Amino acid sequence: MRRNYKKGGYSTDIANSYIDSQQPIRLLSTQLTSQVKFVNNQPTDEIAAYKAWFTQKGLEPFEVKFETKVKLPEYLALVAFVNLQACEFRHNVYFKAAGLKEVK
Repeated sequence: MRRNYKKGGYSTDIANSYIDSQQPIRLLSTQLTSQVKFVNNQPTDEIAAYKAWFTQKGLEPFEVKFETKVKLPEYLALVAFVNLQACEFRHNVYFKAAGLKEVK
């Protein structure tokens, strides 16, 4: 996602300005993508985070980072995030969450 540049780190307020908590969120990924840790601009064998793709009506698909491995429900399942936060950096928006749960 792209937006006008603002300074600051991750916050729930920024996430809430993009994601409507009253609208359903659907999972687009069938598996997590690993993000490796870099040291001195070189990739290591260590996994730093896991990422998955989601969508909400009226938004383009967005990626959310998880610091720990989460269990993904079935493709297109309705989900809710645990402590969703976002930051804006160089006209891009990055999301992270502490966890994920399926909504039935």
